[in-house]
Amino acid sequence: MLIYLDLETTGLEEGDRICSLAIVFSDEGQWDSKEELVKPPRKIRPEAMAVHHITNEMVREVPSFEDSEIAAFLKEHNRVDNTLVAHNISFDLSMLAKEGFVWQGGIIDTLKCSRHLIDEIDYFSLQYLRYELGLYRNESEEAGKLDIRICAHNALSDAFHVMLLHRYLNEMADDRKLQELSVEPVLIKRLNFGKYKEHYLEEVAMNDAAYLRWMLEQNIDEDLQYSIRHYLETV
Repeated sequence: MLIYLDLETTGLEEGDRICSLAIVFSDEGQWDSKEELVKPPRKIRPEAMAVHHITNEMVREVPSFEDSEIAAFLKEHNRVDNTLVAHNISFDLSMLAKEGFVWQGGIIDTLKCSRHLIDEIDYFSLQYLRYELGLYRNESEEAGKLDIRICAHNALSDAFHVMLLHRYLNEMADDRKLQELSVEPVLIKRLNFGKYKEHYLEEVAMNDAAYLRWMLEQNIDEDLQYSIRHYLETV
């Protein structure tokens, strides 16, 4: 079984927790979806509310993650022959682990796979890929079949777009290959932010290695860390 997952959180700090999650899945050939607000053990930060529009009042009377229907579903299907698919899955797995849930099955990270397989672009957020790759063209019809309302930064809508992106990636690689790519570091060639935006990392390593060493001390994703270290060691 493939289970497409997305979740929203109270924020992005170490102590933040899940406040909403959603899945899209196929069970015996029938597609279905689930979406749920869950009560987190801490308040939702205003900056998080500004992104996903979930307020503390909305989660005041809902079940905790442990008592949610989706948690029960994930526990029931937490088997080695099932595969969890998400965009930047390491973040989702870390948030689930804070709730005491550790996934035992296969994983496909559509973020890592996109970085591995699509060379001609430098931005890989889910919403950017939705438009850059033309996933939006038939999304209304597909979403209608699952009774999903399309809305960026809504857990169910984003899980749906993870499904569409996975289908796109399947045109270049089967799921076995995608699972392999999901755990391989990606060598990023160019920066897409900061004072060296659009510059090649190799060039920056040659001319301003101190800047890259400073970046390693910041909160950057593992692929960028890997790439910076690679170029610092090879120039």
